[in-house]
Amino acid sequence: MGESQSRYSIVERLTQQKLRIIDTKASLSSGIISVKQEVDSLKKELEDWEKDVKEDTDRTQRARKRQIENAETKLRNVEAQKKQKEETCDKKFEAVEEALKKLEEISKTSPT
Repeated sequence: MGESQSRYSIVERLTQQKLRIIDTKASLSSGIISVKQEVDSLKKELEDWEKDVKEDTDRTQRARKRQIENAETKLRNVEAQKKQKEETCDKKFEAVEEALKKLEEISKTSPT
């Protein structure tokens, strides 16, 4: 009987050791799974960040292009206004010149 109990205790200890080894092995796998999940999460964060940066860059580029287009439109408008004002000034100048010529003619013909 002592021999069977001795075998029984040896089997029990070996079974316990076997279970501890299985637990240790499982915890190693769970540690790897945890690190893999962290790596995957960091990769996803990087992809999201890159996407955000690209969208931000594209949005900024579009905004700057609109600013340039608006400035170019403003320049064309200012140039057109300048041209119209120059034409108006030229017409007024011609009218004044005509008036001066008429006054000069009148003063030549009229007695002083």
